[in-house]
Amino acid sequence: VCSMGNSTSRLYSALAKTLSSSAVSQHQTCLEQPDVAQLDPIDPKDLLEECQMVLQKRPPRFQRDFVDLKKNVVSNHRPIRVMQWNILAQALGEGKDNFVQCPMEALKWEERKCLILEEILAYKPDILCLQEVDHYFDTFEPLLSRLGYQCTFFPKPWSPCLDVEQNNGPDGCALFFLKDRFELINSANIRLTAMKLKTNQVAIAQTLKCNETGRQFCIAVTHLKARTGWERFRSAQGCDLLQNLMSITQGAKIPLIICGDFNAEPTEEVYREFSNSSLNLNSAYKLLSPDGQSEPPYTTWKIRPSGECRHTLDYIWYSQHALNVNSALGLLTEEQIGPNRLPSFHYPSDHLSLVCDFSFNQDPDRLL
Repeated sequence: VCSMGNSTSRLYSALAKTLSSSAVSQHQTCLEQPDVAQLDPIDPKDLLEECQMVLQKRPPRFQRDFVDLKKNVVSNHRPIRVMQWNILAQALGEGKDNFVQCPMEALKWEERKCLILEEILAYKPDILCLQEVDHYFDTFEPLLSRLGYQCTFFPKPWSPCLDVEQNNGPDGCALFFLKDRFELINSANIRLTAMKLKTNQVAIAQTLKCNETGRQFCIAVTHLKARTGWERFRSAQGCDLLQNLMSITQGAKIPLIICGDFNAEPTEEVYREFSNSSLNLNSAYKLLSPDGQSEPPYTTWKIRPSGECRHTLDYIWYSQHALNVNSALGLLTEEQIGPNRLPSFHYPSDHLSLVCDFSFNQDPDRLL
């Protein structure tokens, strides 16, 4: 394990107790959880302070404000904060994605992982849904479990990260929830199908019970097929995921939140499938628009050899009959992102994080 700063630092000490690279490869084969029971809890403030020490030569984090969306909604419980983020797989960032305006120095894992952790620690999600995670076993699982999260990882069967020299194993989806707030009722790892064929894309769906209210809900994370020309494929994957979630939620009797990088603009068929699903879903970030009907202008903004790519691809869907969106985190502005776009010394991924605060509708028997 490499140092993230001073070798005597608290964070380095924490990382030094996690898996060695050889152990990581073994665990990636069998997908066993590393034993972290013997590791002491980490104070989030200490971890954030350590990250900031490592990042002291980088520009400070940009300010992003939450937008209040309650609209006179009264809640009798603490909101549930959900964070969605494609964090950019390290192997892809360094070896495949060709961010032509991003200096390689900005992509160094030893600092970039601190930027990722800083973002997570700043918003303190109760539930964290990540895509393109290729440092699960040596970074995210050991650290986040010590912050009180229960952790689940499901890699892609044929991850493109494995084509990159000195990779850290396959990338995949990861789901984390705070054990003191929720109890796991059941969990499903879903390998998505398209045209009845198994694909390289996956999802995790977990039914949780909120300890404060006793109410159950399902949280799902996914990452659909990328690239232009694969629209019908994404549509088929989306249909498969919706069918799985229909079964898991007993026909929408259990409220549902779906986080993901759909690799699809709102004009695509897969978006319409989710909008029109009998699960009665709405996209939380539409609520930031003046009419509540339009998605943000972008959730990813990068420059590749083929040109500038500015797209809305990331979403947080929710059961609008059972859940209320209390607030949503505003996006970075074009001025904040800067002319070289993402990733950068300021920001660790080519995708922006999305964060929403949810509350249960006070009438749990309200009809769809």
